[in-house]
Amino acid sequence: MREGGMIYRHGDRKQRQPSALFEAPGLLAAALAVGAAGGITVSDLHGLWNGSGGGSCNIKGNVSITGERIFHVPGQEYYSQTRISPAYGERWFCSELDAWAAGWRKSFR
Repeated sequence: MREGGMIYRHGDRKQRQPSALFEAPGLLAAALAVGAAGGITVSDLHGLWNGSGGGSCNIKGNVSITGERIFHVPGQEYYSQTRISPAYGERWFCSELDAWAAGWRKSFR
């Protein structure tokens, strides 16, 4: 819905939230670039969109024995077993988008 020079999402007219696409246009571009590079699912896009991070940087970036950079999100099979060792180049991410942008892939399990 267009109103007063701003574009708003459909829904509750009382809230009047501007579309996130216009607040952070790079977010969509980054998500599309990741999709073009390796393909991601709709649930991955949803995670990218909602992964604002904030103070809870709980995504684990793990380097496999073969050197592959894989990130694990809470709820995945190996999340609780994964340990982060910065000495090996492993790190924490605040959002899936941060991990994708850094060149890491999401764990398959």
